[in-house]
Amino acid sequence: MSTDQQSGPRVRPTEPTDDHGSSRTRAGDRDAQASPPTTPCTVVWSRGRPYVLESGSGRPRWMGTDHHGRPQSLTGDELRRRGWTYRRSC
Repeated sequence: MSTDQQSGPRVRPTEPTDDHGSSRTRAGDRDAQASPPTTPCTVVWSRGRPYVLESGSGRPRWMGTDHHGRPQSLTGDELRRRGWTYRRSC
C-alpha cells in the first residue's frame, strides 16, 4: 500500500467570497467592478473606507478620508486601481 496517496473525498476549489456574499458571484456585477458608478452621491467602499461621488463644477471626484481622518479625493481611475465595492468588507 502506498503512503503518498491521499485518502478521503476530493474537494473542488471554489471562488472565494466575503462574509456578506460577494457581488463577484453575479455576472452583472462583474462588469460594474471594472469602473465605478457615475451617479452623484453614490457611496462605495475601498480599503475599508467609504467614498462619495461629488460632481460640482469641474471633474467628478470620489471624496473620503484617509486612515488619519483627513479628506482624500480620488479620481475614478484611482478608485478602480485600488478596488471598490458597494458593500463594506469586514
